[in-house]
Amino acid sequence: MSVFYAPEIQQDATMYTMNEDTSKYCIQVLRYEKGDEVLLADGRGHKITAVITDDNRKKCVVKILSSETMPAPARALRIAISFTKNASRIEWFLEKATEIGIQTIIPLVSQRTEKEKFKPERLQNILVSAMLQSQQFYLPELQEPQAFDKLVKNNKDPQRLIAHCLPEQKTPLQQVMQPAKDTLILIGPEGDFTPEEIKLALDEGYVPVSLGDTRLRTETAGMVAVTLMNAC
Repeated sequence: MSVFYAPEIQQDATMYTMNEDTSKYCIQVLRYEKGDEVLLADGRGHKITAVITDDNRKKCVVKILSSETMPAPARALRIAISFTKNASRIEWFLEKATEIGIQTIIPLVSQRTEKEKFKPERLQNILVSAMLQSQQFYLPELQEPQAFDKLVKNNKDPQRLIAHCLPEQKTPLQQVMQPAKDTLILIGPEGDFTPEEIKLALDEGYVPVSLGDTRLRTETAGMVAVTLMNAC
């Protein structure tokens, strides 16, 4: 069954009306009809099974059959990443990070960040689409942009990592990662973090990690980091 987004659905609801965009996609594009069963996701972990009672393409109505809360991730994986000037590249990263499994994405504003502003509504839609496509029920949190120094000083995650390109001693991420701990990893912009930023992070207890032997683009580094963290 396809999964449809229902962010405002109440847990005790017996009926639910999809919004116009979702109704059109369900009825007109996917050709669902009255009597067909569908899955709904509110982005907060609830998996809701429903049956279509009115296949109106503008206001599709479903009857709730059952609801269950899916297990939450055992630990929080967070990534703070500098957005690139090329919007399509960071949008690709957001899509793939959601599919792979990430709980929080923080746009990171460092000294060399190319883009400090973004369109939150568009990016939120990308996250929702990736969540539904990969049949997950927890929507990643997209936070407001944060300045590098403030984030580094204020974050209290038990495991804090920074990936950078300077030749200092670094340990492969998969050797450092402790699976049971909430984790934040910092991914820099094109041109990397400045030496001063790296020093600040290390002084604050961040562990320097390597993502491999090659120099990666920002969005590639982000995807590799999310993949390795989940694999661990």
